[in-house]
Amino acid sequence: MILMLAGLALFLGAHVFTTRREARAALIARIGEGPYKGLYSAVSAAGLVLTAYGYAAWRDAGPAQLWEPPVAMRHIALLLMLFASIFAAAAYVPSHIRARMKHPLLVAVKTWALAHLLANGDAATITLCVLVLAWAVYDRITLKRRGNPFPVAPSGWGGDVVAVIAGLVLYAALAFLFHPYVVGVPVMPS
Repeated sequence: MILMLAGLALFLGAHVFTTRREARAALIARIGEGPYKGLYSAVSAAGLVLTAYGYAAWRDAGPAQLWEPPVAMRHIALLLMLFASIFAAAAYVPSHIRARMKHPLLVAVKTWALAHLLANGDAATITLCVLVLAWAVYDRITLKRRGNPFPVAPSGWGGDVVAVIAGLVLYAALAFLFHPYVVGVPVMPS
């Protein structure tokens, strides 16, 4: 548990730091943009790795089961993850989806967290998902306050097609490769 929480502190802390625009600008002015990006990436990557290892260790230790989700919640989670995958892909493609979601990667993260909260009742997953969901909500609020321009919808629909296809590929990779072979929990019936 401690390893996962330390990883989340690093990963989410780095991401929260970016919302503190004055502090971020001061650090960039002091060390330069390239070193800042390198440091940010290194801290985020270290946090992600620690979070993953910490989560796996906690799950292997048998975290407390706080509630037993009904089977229907797993089906709902699979559907939500389809949308989360499309939203994540849309973050990188100019599309109507991206314009409508405004910040599709944050929407994807919140959808991922909700899906996993619905489908899992163990303390490790609930802790991970609640903290990540809280960060995503916080980040969306700070983005709104910063007044950053929102993406504009393109004239055609090609970007939407690309986002959906890329989202479907991501979904398949997560469901059929990542979850069973990396997480060790198959989510699709065999």
